[in-house]
Amino acid sequence: MSRPRVLLADDHRIVSEGLKGLLADDFELVGTVEDGRALVAAAKAIKPDVIVVDITMPHMNGIDAVARLKQDNSDVKVVFLTMHQDSAYARRALDAGAHGFVVKHSATAELVMAIHAALRGQTFITPALTKDVLRKSEKASNHANANFLTARQREILRLLAEGRSAKEIALSLAISPRTVEFHKYQLMDTHGLHSNAELIHFAIKHWVVTI
Repeated sequence: MSRPRVLLADDHRIVSEGLKGLLADDFELVGTVEDGRALVAAAKAIKPDVIVVDITMPHMNGIDAVARLKQDNSDVKVVFLTMHQDSAYARRALDAGAHGFVVKHSATAELVMAIHAALRGQTFITPALTKDVLRKSEKASNHANANFLTARQREILRLLAEGRSAKEIALSLAISPRTVEFHKYQLMDTHGLHSNAELIHFAIKHWVVTI
């Protein structure tokens, strides 16, 4: 069975070398790059399953590079690994399309976990930042965004984000699976979402579900 393919982007070679050893047991390392422009080119050529990227890099920062990549390939999974212990950076990373945000001093304990979560379409944030990220997300939501979903849509979106199947949700809410699917695809169509992973990001961004 093939292992998930990981591309590393960090301008410090000593960090990249250390990550190779950390990830070797679980993943296939398919390349390393040292700046944002090289990351965009390598990701398009190699098409990795997951990109592990720093924020501060030459030529183009990691967040801008990921945002550009997401325009061409919305399915690529991204985990940020950075020295920035600031929830504002984590929020920007999520908005750019990341599935994970890990600070470097926690890499040994959290990076492998974050990559596996990304591969499952889930979101992982260094626990020390999670509460602050969610608090700032709540403050950033205006009144309209807080109320644009119906109560039923919020229930279904929350359960979908928790990984429940349509049948499980239907049983929990005493409705039919067809009704669940109707609400799901109505949400996706209305808000321009194309996958379950994007539904989860949408739920987190609009304070429907915690991380």
